[in-house]
Amino acid sequence: MEYSFNQGPKFFKYLAKAGGYLVDGVLALSQAGVCVVYNVFVAATFKQLVDFYWGTADMRIYIAVVGICLIPPFLIRRLKYLVPFNILASILIYIGFSMLMYYLFIGLPPITDRDIVFGHIEKLPLFFGIALFSITSVGVMLAIEAEMAKPRHYLGWFGVLDRAVLLVIISYVAFGIMGYWRYGEELYGSISLNIPTDEVLSQVAKAFIAMAIYLTYPLAGFVIIDIIMNHFWNKSGELKNAVLKESILRVCTVLLICITGIIAPKLGPLLSLVGALTISLLNLVFPALIEICLYYPPEYNYGKLKWKLVKDIFYVIIGILILVQGTIFSIMDMISEWGGDETTTEGTTATTVKVTTTTGGMDTAPELASPEAPGLIFF
Repeated sequence: MEYSFNQGPKFFKYLAKAGGYLVDGVLALSQAGVCVVYNVFVAATFKQLVDFYWGTADMRIYIAVVGICLIPPFLIRRLKYLVPFNILASILIYIGFSMLMYYLFIGLPPITDRDIVFGHIEKLPLFFGIALFSITSVGVMLAIEAEMAKPRHYLGWFGVLDRAVLLVIISYVAFGIMGYWRYGEELYGSISLNIPTDEVLSQVAKAFIAMAIYLTYPLAGFVIIDIIMNHFWNKSGELKNAVLKESILRVCTVLLICITGIIAPKLGPLLSLVGALTISLLNLVFPALIEICLYYPPEYNYGKLKWKLVKDIFYVIIGILILVQGTIFSIMDMISEWGGDETTTEGTTATTVKVTTTTGGMDTAPELASPEAPGLIFF
C-alpha cells in the first residue's frame, strides 16, 4: 500500500506512510476476528456434544477452556511446522464434510417445498459481511505465499491459489444448495450445527470439524504475531530475548482473543462484523486504491475509456457501503441479542448454534440460533 501510494496522485503520496500502517492494523484486526470466531465455534460445537451427555453449562466456560487449550499449538513459531497440523485439519474437515453429506441427502423434501428467493432484505448487509468472511483470508494467503519455496507457483492460471479457491467455491455451493434444500429456513450459520446430536455419526462429524478448526487456529493467528513482531516490535531484528518476548506475546494474544469471545459469544453477528469491518477493506477497497495508484498516468494508463479506473471506483464504493452498513447492522444485531437473551448455564451460545439435549425422556432444545440469521455456511 505504501509503495503504490507513492506512485499515485499527489494526494495519495501524503497518505503513503499512514496507508501502510492502516493495512497492517486492519490485517491484524481481521485475523484476530477470525481467531475469535474459531474459538467460539469450537467451543459451541463441543458444548453441543458435552451437553448431550453431561448436562448444560455456561457457553463462556467452554470458550475459556478452548482458549486455554489453544495456547500450546499457538506457541509454534515457524510456519513450516504448522503444515502437518493443517494437512490433518484438511483431512478431518473433508471427512466431516462427507459425513455431513449423508445427513443432507437423507430425508430430502420435494424441491418444490423450498422457495428460491428467501430471507429478509434488511439482513442483506449481514449476509455480505458473512460472505466476505467466508470466502477469503487475505492474511493467510499473503503469509503462505511469502513462505513458499516457489512463490511464482502461487498465482496465475492453475496456480495454488486458483485451485484452492475453486475447491472452496465448489464446497460452498454444494453445501449451500443441499443445506437449504434439506433444512430450508431452519438452516443455521454452520450446517454442522443442524445435524442431530444424538447419533454417533453426527457426533463424530461435529468433533472432526471442530478439531479441524482447532488445528487451523495457529495459522490464522500467525499473521497477527508476524505483523506485531516484524513490522513494529522487532522491525530492526535486534530485539533482545526475542523468542521469549514473542512467546509471551503469543500467550497474551490467545488470552485476549479468548476474552473477546467470552464478551461477545454470539457467532452470527461476530462473523458479519469481522467480514464487514475488515474484509471489505482488505478485499475491495485497498486493492482498488492500490491499482488506481499503480496505473496512474503518465507511466501507465487505465485502458480504453478508463475502464480500470471505473472498475476500481465501483469496488471502492461497494466496499465502503458494505463496511458502513454491515458494521452498523452487525453492531445493532449484537446489541439486540445482548439485551434480549442473556447467556446462562442453561445454554445460551452463538447465534449459529442449536443444542438438543435429552432429559428424562423429553427432548429440550434451547434456541441458541435463529433461523432468521444469515444462513451462509462458512465451514
